[in-house]
Formats: sequence, structure tokens, C-alpha cells
Amino acid sequence: MITDIEDFFSKGCGRCDRFATEACSARKWDAGLKHLREICRSAGLVETVKWGHPCYMHAERNIVLIGALQGDFRLNFFNAALMKDTDGLLERQGPNTQHPDSIRFTASGQVEERAASIRAYLQEAMAYADAGILPAKVPQALELPDELVDAMDADPELAEAFHALTPGRQRSYVIHLSSAKTAATRVSRIEKARPNVLSGKGANER
Repeated sequence: MITDIEDFFSKGCGRCDRFATEACSARKWDAGLKHLREICRSAGLVETVKWGHPCYMHAERNIVLIGALQGDFRLNFFNAALMKDTDGLLERQGPNTQHPDSIRFTASGQVEERAASIRAYLQEAMAYADAGILPAKVPQALELPDELVDAMDADPELAEAFHALTPGRQRSYVIHLSSAKTAATRVSRIEKARPNVLSGKGANER
């Protein structure tokens, strides 16, 4: 992954083999991404790199992250549960996203069309950061796959380690296992994940 912000806008994030090639999503959406960057910087946000992507901060809080995919590019808001979304621009990034948190663009020119709204949304998010306001935490009951329940019943050490994980890490395993199409695949994934669970890591951590 990149650590230099300029690399993202010229080569990409560095997370796949399309990095620094013409097939890179960052190159495909070059004009739109650079326009988003200009808007974020002109709003007074501090530009950083996190997870290989441009991340913009205010009052020591992450405000938005810029991302590029093959089919679109996005401006993703942190603490999206606070956003009023007055112009109806926010979309959920996926079925497991709790709140609409992303403004999605399928053409670079859409950034200019929505520029005023984007600036207003950034100011709203920055105001929450200034005031130290965070969204209320809503506990979510996890529905554990049967295979995981069976594995923990047979393996007290695994059960203890799993229940000691943070809610987010527990959820990452539920999502990982639930995406498997067969019980056999879920069992195999549990076996492979066991060392990570015992180490206190999430499904996507190495």
C-alpha cells in the first residue's frame, strides 16, 4: 500500500496488481478524484494517507476517505450515522454497511454537479468533530452461523477467545463465514481462522 499521498493520484492505492498501470481505477477516474481532493483541501481538512487511500481529517478525527473502484469512485464519510443527508446523496457501500455513508460517482463531471452539496456535507461533518459529537452506539445482536456455534461448543478455548474479541472483529468473522455457500466451506474457514481468533485478530487481519 502507498504511504505518499501523491502516489494515489498518479499510481493508485497499491493494494492490487493494477497499481501504476493504465488499468488502475485511480487513473480511470483521475479528473474526478483530483476534483474531490481539491474540494476536501479547500474545506480546510488535513490530508493524510490511511489504508492506502486519501483520508481527510479535522479536529483529530477522520472525516472522509476517497476511494476508486473499476465501476465508480466514492467519497466515504466516517460517523455517517450523524449525517442529515439533506440532498439524499449518501448510499450504503454494501449490504453489511449500517448507515448510508458514501457519495458514489460514475462520471468525473458529477463532482462539479454536486460540489455545493459536498462542501455542505463536509462542513456538517467538521462541525460534529469540533463539538466532539459521536453517533450513539447501537448494540447489534450477532446471528452466529451454526458451524461456528458447533465449533465453539466443541472447543472452549476458541469460544473464550471469540467472545473476548471486539464486536467489530466478531462481526468480521460472521460476515466471512456467512459468505460461504456450503457448510463444509464454513467449517474449513473456521479451522483456518482459529489461530487468528486465539490471537485476538479479526477476519481480515494478518
